[in-house]
Amino acid sequence: MSRWKELPASLDRRVWQLVVQMRALKDHSGLSQSALAAKTSYSGSSWARYLNGRAVPPREAVEELARVCGADPGRLVALRDVAAEAWESEAGAAEGAEGAEGARGAGIGGVGAGGDVVGGGRDGPPRGTRPRRRRRLLVGAVCAALLALVAGLLIGRPWEDDGSSSAGGRDKQGQQAEPGLRPGDRGEFHYVPGKKHRCDISRKDGALYATYSLSTEALLDTNSTSWEVVEAQCLLRHHGYDPGTVDGAYGPKTKSAAKRFQRSVDLAPDGIVGPDTWGALRR
Repeated sequence: MSRWKELPASLDRRVWQLVVQMRALKDHSGLSQSALAAKTSYSGSSWARYLNGRAVPPREAVEELARVCGADPGRLVALRDVAAEAWESEAGAAEGAEGAEGARGAGIGGVGAGGDVVGGGRDGPPRGTRPRRRRRLLVGAVCAALLALVAGLLIGRPWEDDGSSSAGGRDKQGQQAEPGLRPGDRGEFHYVPGKKHRCDISRKDGALYATYSLSTEALLDTNSTSWEVVEAQCLLRHHGYDPGTVDGAYGPKTKSAAKRFQRSVDLAPDGIVGPDTWGALRR
């Protein structure tokens, strides 16, 4: 397993989420960075930038990563588009601030030769372009919000079933869930340190659920935070493997519990919750 460099605290949450998912895919595949470069159209130095949060990869890179790792690219591409909008919006906002102070020179952000979104110089635009830039920033912010909504639907509600999940979970305010609540109705997950989620397990169509997610494919590893993590923590606890606090954060104790559970069902004990581990947890 790779020992990843900690991502900077200043990194936008949407970019951070993309990087974590790409790292999890790479680790799960067992490919080294050089092997990844050999199997894709992108160099090792490009993957170093993408996997350390220094640049947002182009769509083609994300699609190739999913392909060589044997994963569906749809979800990863949606995360990438949201991350790219966030990155460009931050760069544009910084440009606007410097332009207001009369700075001159090359723009802060742009698209590199490889198609990835990268940082740049410090000078602002000519004075005549400021109203147009403000309009572009407003349009960019609206597009980012729409993409975030689409990505949330793809990540949080991949099932779109016509029924309802088991009752007994807790909603996003921490209250008892109403019967028939679907996991996607909880809204976007926000990790709150110290907040615990209740685990009420029941069966639906022969499979175990805790009402937080119906996922059977989400990849969960260290630093993941989501409703899927809450679901996995509840199921691990149900099977007798203590994941620590059920808070939606995939930390060392949750990973240790996942490894012990994987050994008990004859799966590779890598501590990464993927399709095979989900299948065993649901039984």
